[in-house]
Amino acid sequence: MRKLWGRASSSNVMKVLWALDELGLPYDRIDAGGAFGRTREPEYRAMNPMGLVPTLQEEDGWSVWEANTICRYLCNEYAPDSPLYPKAPRARAEAETWMDWALAHVTSPMVVIFFTHIRLKENERDWAAEKKAREDCGRLWKIVDAKLAGRRFLCGDALTLADIALGCWVHRWFALPIERPDLPNLAAYYETLKTRPGFVQHIALPLE
Repeated sequence: MRKLWGRASSSNVMKVLWALDELGLPYDRIDAGGAFGRTREPEYRAMNPMGLVPTLQEEDGWSVWEANTICRYLCNEYAPDSPLYPKAPRARAEAETWMDWALAHVTSPMVVIFFTHIRLKENERDWAAEKKAREDCGRLWKIVDAKLAGRRFLCGDALTLADIALGCWVHRWFALPIERPDLPNLAAYYETLKTRPGFVQHIALPLE
């Protein structure tokens, strides 16, 4: 049985869990990272030299790390014809653009907001940084809102890895106790994502 190393509350682990669910692939998840430790152990570093989660370990011992890469690998290896990772070069490029965009632009300010409200103690919270991050995210989510006009998902009518890469942040954006601009397409998209069992099981969870 393949193993997925990483705690279920990690946004990056969530991506892979959702992808595994969409592809119907069996796995065992092993708690690692955060309070669970293990990521500094030599055995783990041999699989993932960064000492972060997630890491996917196949039955033959081969391993791959970085969440987006794991998701692409799973599609290429086990479902090369799946619309989750389109084969046509332009359709694939569109999906990968949003995957990269989520990493390069959305993740950092969303982490600031999330940690400020959920993970940090009151005396550790930087509210000026939270305000700036929230304003930055508001501008970024407007880009997504415009893209979603007339679409069910980011790349059209079918779910792709672009949605899996962004889905955790969409959930947190709407679940966090913050003021948000009115973005009707993004709100409708969030409701559409909640129709996917994997999103509900692995992403749309209480924040912790």
